[in-house]
Order: sequence, then C-alpha cells, then structure tokens
Amino acid sequence: MRLALAQVNPTVGDIDGNVALVRDWTAHATDAGAQAVVFPELVVTGYLPEDLLLRRPFLAAAREALDSLAADLPIAAFVGYPERDGEDIFNTLALLRGGIVETLYRKRRLPNYGVFDERRYFTPGDAPAIVDVDGLRVGLTVCEDLWYAGLDSGDGADLLVNPSASPYYQGKGVERERMFGERAPEHGAAIAFCNLLGGQDELVFDGHSVVVNSAGEVVARGPQFEEALLVYDTDSGAGEVAPVLSTEEELYSALVLGLRDYAGKNGFEHVVFGLSGGIDSALVALVAADALGAENVTCVSMPSQFSSEGTRSDAKQIAENLGVHYLELPIEGAMTHYEELLAGPFAGREPDLAEENLQARIRGNLVMALSNKFGWLVLTTGNKSEMSVGYATLYGDMAGGFAVLKDVFKGSVYRLTEWRNADEGRALVPVSVIERPPSAELRADQLDSESLPDYDTLDEILRLYVEEDLSAAEVVERGFEREVVEKIIAMVDRAEYKRRQAPPGIRVSNKAFGRDRRVPITNRWSG
Repeated sequence: MRLALAQVNPTVGDIDGNVALVRDWTAHATDAGAQAVVFPELVVTGYLPEDLLLRRPFLAAAREALDSLAADLPIAAFVGYPERDGEDIFNTLALLRGGIVETLYRKRRLPNYGVFDERRYFTPGDAPAIVDVDGLRVGLTVCEDLWYAGLDSGDGADLLVNPSASPYYQGKGVERERMFGERAPEHGAAIAFCNLLGGQDELVFDGHSVVVNSAGEVVARGPQFEEALLVYDTDSGAGEVAPVLSTEEELYSALVLGLRDYAGKNGFEHVVFGLSGGIDSALVALVAADALGAENVTCVSMPSQFSSEGTRSDAKQIAENLGVHYLELPIEGAMTHYEELLAGPFAGREPDLAEENLQARIRGNLVMALSNKFGWLVLTTGNKSEMSVGYATLYGDMAGGFAVLKDVFKGSVYRLTEWRNADEGRALVPVSVIERPPSAELRADQLDSESLPDYDTLDEILRLYVEEDLSAAEVVERGFEREVVEKIIAMVDRAEYKRRQAPPGIRVSNKAFGRDRRVPITNRWSG
C-alpha cells in the first residue's frame, strides 16, 4: 500500500476552510498514487478548540463537515474530529471510505499536563480498532495513545497510524522519533505518525511527521515547519527522509512560523514594534521580516536623552539592512512634559524607577497609537530571562499584542542572531549590537549587569527553577552561589503578577510561562 501523511495547517474554528484543506490534500495524495491518506488530530476543527467544544452547534457543524467529506473523497482517509455522543465528547479518528464514515476510533489516553487540558473536554475511549486497507491490517491510535508502553492496539496490526497534534519545543522532534523507535518493536508493527503544522496562539506545531518500521528505524520523515505530503510505500519501504534542522535553525523556524500564523490567522497583515538598537528588538526585526515580508514591518526608534548614538545608529542600520519601514520618534520632549506634570507630587524625591518606567510607557503609548491608527499588530521584544525576573515595564515595553521572544532565554537570543547573520552571509544585525553590553538605557550609563548576574548564569538558574521546578537549595547544589540564587528566585516570584498581564507569546520550551507554568500570584511559599 502507498500511504500519504498530510501534515497540514488548519485554523481552529474554520471548519469550512479546514474541510477545503482536507479535500485539496486528499487530491494531492491521490495524484501521488496513495491508497490512503492520514490527516493530523482533530483536523476538521483544528487543535485545540478549547471551550468551543462546549458549544453544541460547533460539534454539530464538525459532524456535518465529516459527513460531507465522506461522501466524495476518492481514497480512504483518516480524519479527526470531535464526536458528540449523548453528553460525552470524544477525540475521534474516523476512517472515511466508500462514501461513508466507515469506522470511528476514540482516543483512549487523554493528556492533562503542561499545555494540555483534554480531560476538561473529552471522555476517553475504551477499545482498540483495526481496519483492513488494501490488504494491510491498520491499527488506529491518536497522539498520546502511543506515547507510553502498554496500549492494547488490537491483534496483529501491520501498521499503526497515529494522527497527532504534538506541539513543538526545542528537540521535540528527535524525542518523538526515539519514543516511536521504542513503541514500534513493542507492538511488532510500523508506526505512521502524522503531525499537525502551524501556530495556534502560543503553541507551534512543527510537522516532522515520521514513519518508523517495526524494528524501530526511521524510514520516512517529513520536513519541519512546512506543509508537506509524506508518501510511504509499505511494500518497498521507500519514503523520503527530510533532514533534521540544526538547533538554531529549528528554533528560529519555530519563531517565524509562530508569528506568521498568529498574525495571519488573526487578520493582521502588518506589525509594528520598538527597535532600540539592542539585541532583542534586533532579533524580533529579523523574525518579523522573515515571517511577514519586510514590506509588512514597521520599526520605531524612540530615543530618549539616555539613548546612545551607537544604539540609535544601529537601529537605523538594522532597518536599512532588512528593508523594513523605519520611523524615529524622539521621546525627550514628552518625557519633559511628564516630569513637569509630576513635579508637584514628586517634589523632594530623587529620580528613580518611576521616571525610568515613564520612558518605557511613553514608548508603549506611541506604538499602541500607531496600532490603533493603522490596524497594525504590536510586537513586544522582551525575552524569557527578562520576563522571568520582572525586568520589564507593565504598560511600557510589555504593551502589545504578541510576544515573539517570550519563551527565549537571552543566551539563545544572541545565538539565534548570530546564526541568522551567518545564514545570510552578511551582518544583517551589526556586530556592535551583538558585542555591546546589554542595557535598557533608561538612565545614564545603565547596564543590565548592575542588577542581574551574567546571562549565562542567570539563564541556567532560571532554567532549573522555572523549567525543572527545582528548589533554591537544589539549584545551589548545582554549584551556584546561594545569595545569587535566592535573589533571582525572589525576583521571579515577585514578577508573577506582571507575567499574568503579558501578551501571549510563542512557546518553544517544555515549560513556558502561561499555559505550562501556573503559579498563584497570592502565594507565601518560598523555597
């Protein structure tokens, strides 16, 4: 049998559009000589519809769409949809063949950790299903069903199809291949994993569909971060094997896809953000230009009296190198008016964080004004290191609609920028930006190092505390100074209220702020 895996990019709630997608890619599979085609998990509605699943008209529309597909698809198709049966809802995989919905399989293992809330919506299935497709015994599974050993997949399956919506984090594709390499020999069957593609709010789905033979060897692999049809011949074992991207290219591609889909699926054609001449906004400029095209990007330099000539000239140079639109809106005059307005209430007090934050909030007002006037999406430029310790200003540099680097540590910001320069073969971002000591430039001669340890140290402490949930004592045991660890952890805990008000951002780690990590704001535990 020739089997096609269609890693496609549906949109949550766009049932008509998703049905058209299924029809188009089924036609591609037919043209490729396939006898059957597999689509990702819940392709009819997109993954995950969240509380849309609580609306009966939504579920009814999904079933109507499934029936319409069954009526005229030219080959056998495995299509996922949310099935309502009485008061229960199931995450269901349907085999459409011969003009009917022939077989329904209900997902049995429902993930309920990290970003997943499937038990909020679905009832688990309770039975395996095996179907005959062109003389091959095909067992049906959905995503998490194959993540762990011990699933009863039925007797004597030759091939297990596994339509999935497995979200990306760094290294996830290789982890999946390793896991399927263990599952296939356990079941004595090949596995065909068809993964979702595209951005959905914070999540990015990377594709990277794969076929593993019964010995656990990868025999076919789809590309990462692009729609594709992966065709595999079960008789000859022939299939294309796309290369796995490098660490930096993989992460950068995830950011590009996440931004492109967040903007496009929410109706934005153009983005705007502050370009300071620092490394974070430089990387956002790179990602935005690659995601949306330079003609759809506006960068705004908003220098104050504390902005160096170096950062101002670098900001302009980055914009010129990328060919994006560039505005310069100096804020020194606005800052003077604010200081005059607050002179009475602030009398007798020395300038401090209040005045520094005013600068950030003036900038936030300006980019939001541009957004309101022209309908542009405002991007924020803060990274995970800064968001962790609260090194960001509410209603200032946190003001915006989408946080591109929200889950990217500072060290990775540098590595990604250097990789993109190397990939281009020239310095899109000037070397001076990469080599300059980080600074918010909110007061004279300010440096991040005045209040934070070096970013290599900071990032590792944050990774251990935020992503691995280690206690302060456990982090210290890893070789870090207790005073530094306790200071950083206290900063992380105090900043929880800020992060609750931050815009959504692209998840690229196994524990991002928001959907993954849920810590109460009002909380007296420390340790």
